[in-house]
Amino acid sequence: MMEQLADRTAVVIGGAQGIGRGIALALADEGMQVAVLDIEAAVAERTAKELAAKGVRAIGLRVDVTDETSLAQAAAAVEAALGPVHVLSNNAGVSAPQGPITEKRDADWQWVFSVNLFGIVKAVQAFLPGMRRHGQGAHIVNTSSMAGLIAVPELRVGVYTASKYACTAYCEILRAELAPENIGVSVLCPGLIDTELSRTSARNRPDHFGGPLPTPGPMPEEMRKVAMQPEEVGPIVVRGIRANRLHILTHPEMSIPMVEARFAAIRDDAEGELADRRR
Repeated sequence: MMEQLADRTAVVIGGAQGIGRGIALALADEGMQVAVLDIEAAVAERTAKELAAKGVRAIGLRVDVTDETSLAQAAAAVEAALGPVHVLSNNAGVSAPQGPITEKRDADWQWVFSVNLFGIVKAVQAFLPGMRRHGQGAHIVNTSSMAGLIAVPELRVGVYTASKYACTAYCEILRAELAPENIGVSVLCPGLIDTELSRTSARNRPDHFGGPLPTPGPMPEEMRKVAMQPEEVGPIVVRGIRANRLHILTHPEMSIPMVEARFAAIRDDAEGELADRRR
């Protein structure tokens, strides 16, 4: 487990704003030096300056998680500037516009999975060799969602949900594989957080995935009133790292009954099949 965080190095990908920024702030409060990596370089640099004002070393770099070369260059730059990486937070994420899953184009599926799943896989592949080299223990936190545990058709974010389910499964397997190397793995499953995910997704969608989309409206005010602030997520993640939790949940009071209901439905179907066999 990662008991010592102070004076060690953290990388937060997708760390310029939203949940990523909240995680970066919390890690800086623990005395970690932090590399803020993001597709939006100017915002990453701005957040790094905010962290540096706390008295820690911080840098901001542009990275494209769909590009192995970009990630490899970022990994080398971080190690040269801040030393070996002990905590990796993969927080970059996108979402396709709401709508029926059967009406989503191939570009929607490719764009969302290229960031939400394969972007995490590629980032781990870029930073894991360095974590193994220093041999001091490390921790990886990959951001999924409550949508990576529970499918809610009424939300009409089926492509996003499918990508997050895949992310959760990847983390659960990765954890088992890396545990013997003293490298912990957690999957962060946030509930409703007041972020700009839909807006940043729309403006940063590259041309080869269909290009930028019209900017959606802000989160409805009634949802914003009950949403958790991104800065509140960071301390939850720090506690999850220290406890080496597999699933880090921002809204446990909501998650427990929803997860129980899902697995109760699976159990009911299994028991139904057993009953049919006995007839």
